[in-house]
This record gives sequence, C-alpha cells and structure tokens, in this order.
Amino acid sequence: MSAAGAAARVGALLAARGERVAVAESSAGGLVSARLLGVAGASAYFLGGGVVYTAAARQGLLGISPEDLAGMRPSTEAYAALMAERVRQRLGADWGLAETGATGPSGNRYGDAAGHACLAVAGPISLVRTLETGSPDREANMEAFAEAALLLLESALSR
Repeated sequence: MSAAGAAARVGALLAARGERVAVAESSAGGLVSARLLGVAGASAYFLGGGVVYTAAARQGLLGISPEDLAGMRPSTEAYAALMAERVRQRLGADWGLAETGATGPSGNRYGDAAGHACLAVAGPISLVRTLETGSPDREANMEAFAEAALLLLESALSR
C-alpha cells in the first residue's frame, strides 16, 4: 500500500458520500494534505489543513489554548483527537484528521522515541491510533505517518 493509493481511495469515498475533510498535521509536515490534494477532484472533498508544529500554530490555527491542554500533552491519542475535532469544527468539515508525533532522528521533548505518532479521526465515527515505526529515519517516518493517517480515515469511512 502507499499513501497515494490510500488518498485516492479516501477521496473516492468522501466524494461518493458528498462529505468533506479538514486536516491538522504535525510531524508529517503537510504530506497528508499533499496526498489528498494530489488526487484529481480533491476540491470536492478537501476543505483545508495546516501544519500545527508549534504552540503558536496550535493556538493560532486551531484555537487550542493552554487551558484546553490541561492534563494532556502533545504526541498522545488524546491530543490527536482534540486536534482532529478542532480542525473539523473550525473548517466546518464532516471529518477531521490529525497526526502528531516524533519523526526523528531523535525522539521528541515529551519522551517519545523517533517513529512515534498518534493519529485521530473525528466525525460521525471517531478513531484514534498510535503508530511506532521503531525507525529514526525522518523522511520514512513522515511517509509512514501520512499513510497511517489516511488509512485510519479510510477505516472510519468504510464502517
């Protein structure tokens, strides 16, 4: 499987249902959005997205305040779920898709090893997943995170 193949399947499912998605990604660096936009006809289902890589981006793009994060830290399933729900709400999408993690070559400041990602889908069905690639390869992890996020959305759309 590939992220491009998953994006094509997700795009077809969203278009057939007349539904739209919004994306908030971090460690994938925009690859989730790029894969979705690489599919012809993406304007029918892709509302927008952002790379939420810093606290300033988190607050500015998603409106997530320090108070919203009380008792939670980034790079967790709970945080990914919050990101997915917030991007869904802010863009008025049927589905929100989010990714947060540590691409490498080293881990993040929260203690997660390189290759750690948390993914979430918010919408009529909400799902979360943690991925551990065990690899310090930054680019490979970014691709793996993007593919895993798209596969999680495909799973939600297929239920």
